Amino acid sequence: MKTRAMMHLMRLAAVALGLANAPLAAAQESSASEGETGGGRTEYVLAVSWQPGFCETRPDRKECIGQTAERFDATNFSLHGLWPLKKSYCGVEADLKARDRKGDWLELPEVDMGDETAKRLLVAMPGVKSGLDRHQWLRNGTCQTANAEDYFALQLRLLDELNRSAVRALFADAIGKELDEKQIKQAFDQGFGAGAGDRVRMRCQSVNGRDVITGLTIGLSRDLSGKAELADLIQAAGPTEFKCAKGIADAAGRG
Repeated sequence: MKTRAMMHLMRLAAVALGLANAPLAAAQESSASEGETGGGRTEYVLAVSWQPGFCETRPDRKECIGQTAERFDATNFSLHGLWPLKKSYCGVEADLKARDRKGDWLELPEVDMGDETAKRLLVAMPGVKSGLDRHQWLRNGTCQTANAEDYFALQLRLLDELNRSAVRALFADAIGKELDEKQIKQAFDQGFGAGAGDRVRMRCQSVNGRDVITGLTIGLSRDLSGKAELADLIQAAGPTEFKCAKGIADAAGRG
């Protein structure tokens, strides 16, 4: 029995290691309980990547090969996904769910969306080259809206707001330098109102002795089907733990 249980655990670990952006996805469950205090309850998580840092950890991924300082994702936040807490794979067939969990996302069905949205998503979500859009739609989008067009159009709008804010300006001005929790929280408060920084957590990873920032997860609440601004959605969420206290806003390219 012990041997069988150990083999099961090893299989689960192998699947987990195959998933892209696993550190960001880990925030999904742990944010759930933390967002229930402080006057709000976190219902959704918007995950964004600082792609140069992410690519330091996975340089061989399709979206990371050939990354240059001129690309959008070198100086702007990129989309990782938007998910509801404690819900996933709504109405998804067991076979598709099993295929998704294997991590071979390009083997999943293509996502049905308009040409303009697909064109914008290819820039805003570099992980499309690895099938990240297909994974996010099956796992999370199916629990939020009836069609992928609305799911990704919403994320693109929220990402635009983030990239027009003091948060993106802070990162772009500090490329190659270290940023800490206080600076990032202040930028969120400046861009999205007092206390917004308390709804954010940062993910970092050590690469060759350097702690690089790989992304942020941002707590949201309220009805996402309307036109609520990112600031209002953040303010309605509950606080969370920032986690990574400081890290480098890495530049595109290795090292």
